[in-house]
Amino acid sequence: MKFFRSTRAAARFLAQGTNGSVVTIGNFDGVHIGHQAMIRAARARADSLGLPLIVLSFDPHPEAYFSPATAPPRLSSLGERVVMLQRMGVNIACILPFDADLAAIEHHEFVARILRDQLKAQCVVIGDDFHYGAGRKGNDVSLSRAADKLGFEVVQLESITEQGGRVSSTRIRHLLQSSELDEAAHFLGRRYQMMGRVTHGDARGRTWGFPTLNLPMRHRRALKGVFAVRVYGLGNVCYTGVANLGKRPTVGGIKTLLEVHLFNYDGDAYGHRVCVDFYAQIRQEQKFDSFDALKEQIQNDIVQAKDYFKHYDARNV
Repeated sequence: MKFFRSTRAAARFLAQGTNGSVVTIGNFDGVHIGHQAMIRAARARADSLGLPLIVLSFDPHPEAYFSPATAPPRLSSLGERVVMLQRMGVNIACILPFDADLAAIEHHEFVARILRDQLKAQCVVIGDDFHYGAGRKGNDVSLSRAADKLGFEVVQLESITEQGGRVSSTRIRHLLQSSELDEAAHFLGRRYQMMGRVTHGDARGRTWGFPTLNLPMRHRRALKGVFAVRVYGLGNVCYTGVANLGKRPTVGGIKTLLEVHLFNYDGDAYGHRVCVDFYAQIRQEQKFDSFDALKEQIQNDIVQAKDYFKHYDARNV
């Protein structure tokens, strides 16, 4: 999969060997089952036309640009989103920096300049809540009218509804914040996960007998607390463990960090890119009166996480 941060760069690549594309547009935060259905439909249309599939998305999320103080937490980082799009067979991920210039593009200019001239769209696949352009004035009706004039097709898909409501990133965020990880996994089509490269920490956990993999978090996430997790990316083995996602108030932490203690791993993980799957919340993060109290709680967390996986694996043999 090719990855671009501008439509100009994508246009230069397309000019080398194709006379068109199929484009699907959205934020795709979390790439949940609703997003997956739209990408599969776009993939099928691209295959039928013999054209590459382009996902056009944005980073940061427009809500984070317009209202950074009140924007919702992210389900996925930019890197995680790119990995998931690649797994779905997308040919080109064009993820535009959402800034003042992009926010000011009028909807008719967005269609003519970006979709037609630069991305050579022959078909555009959208959801049923689609809006675009300055002030979100563009919608499915204006896009269809423009498509008739400019000579491309528009396919609009209805949202997936399950268990009495629309599948959405907002709904999944609420489930995660309520510690309903199994329900969130259903709507995501997989376990909620975070990916990152293991970095050096303060080694405090190692001196206590609980060495951890440390993954810095650049953005606010919908989860916070202590969790039973599984980790991939350290060879061909899947490891179980316990993870703390938060600011570590007992040790005076300031930035959010994901710390994962693996139960049966003693190798050197520094520099490895790993994927952490979240299975169950054990407790909320809290500040302890002493390091001894924290160490005792960590031991209890490990026992609970091991017990969780013992019963989980027995149920899912």
